[in-house]
Amino acid sequence: MIKLIASDMDGTLLDDDSKVPEETYELISALAEKGVRFVASSGRRYDTLRWLFEPVADKMDYVASLGTQVYADGRLLDREVFSTLSVMRLFETTQLFDCLHLALYDATHTYLLNDQSSYIRELDKDLPNAERLFDPPSPDVSIIKAALCCEYPDQLMDMAYVLERELSEFFTFLPSGSRWIDVVPRHVNKATGLEQVMRYWGIGPDEAVAFGDSMNDYAMLRYVGHPYVMENARYAVRQIGQRVIGRNSDHAVQRVMREILEEL
Repeated sequence: MIKLIASDMDGTLLDDDSKVPEETYELISALAEKGVRFVASSGRRYDTLRWLFEPVADKMDYVASLGTQVYADGRLLDREVFSTLSVMRLFETTQLFDCLHLALYDATHTYLLNDQSSYIRELDKDLPNAERLFDPPSPDVSIIKAALCCEYPDQLMDMAYVLERELSEFFTFLPSGSRWIDVVPRHVNKATGLEQVMRYWGIGPDEAVAFGDSMNDYAMLRYVGHPYVMENARYAVRQIGQRVIGRNSDHAVQRVMREILEEL
C-alpha cells in the first residue's frame, strides 16, 4: 500500500506556466484523509512552496531547497547551512570563470555576486529580494542554497565537471535546465530530506512513490520503491524509472495521484 507520494515541482507537478493545477489541492486533501502523505520536493525554498500550496499547506510535508530545508507535520526536521569556508571557496572558484554567475540564498533573500542582468530566469530560479554583493555575505547569514548561472549553454556540462573537480570536498553540482547548475552540500539531496520525512512517519521505501524529471531528482527516485518519471525527463532519469507516466503539461502526476487514491 502506498503511504507517501513525493513530487518534484518544475517540469513534473507544475504546468508549463509554473502553476499548481487546481485539481492538485483536492487530491492532496483526499489522500491525507486516507492517511497518505504528500511531499513537495523541490529546489524552491520552503516559504515559496507553502505559498504555492496555500490551500493545503498544512496538510502536507516539504523537502525544500534540494534537501536543506525539511518539514513534516509542521515541524522542522532539518536545516542544512553552508559553512562559511565552503561559501568562500565556491565564490573564489567561480571567479576564475567569466561565464559563471553565483547566486546565494538564505531563507528570504537572494545575494547576487554579479550584476542582475547576468542571470537568466528559468522556472524554479526565482530571485526574490535580490541584493547585489561584491563578496559573500557575512558569516551570520545562514546560506541554505546556491546556484550558478552559466552564460553559455554549451559550456554547462564542462563547468559542472570543473566545479565537481575543484570543490567535491564540499559540494555536489547538478545541471538544471539549460543555463543553471544547482549547488548542494556534499551528502545532502532530495533523498536525504525525504528519508527524514519517511522516518518521522514510519514509512518504508516500498511504501513510497516519487515523481521527477531532472538530475536533482535522481537520488530521490533511486531511494523510493516506486520511481515514476516524466516523459519529458532527462535520459538518465527515464532509465531508472519504474514507469514513464506522461508529461507535466498533460497533468500526468495528478492522473497517477488519482489512480492511487482510487486504489485505497
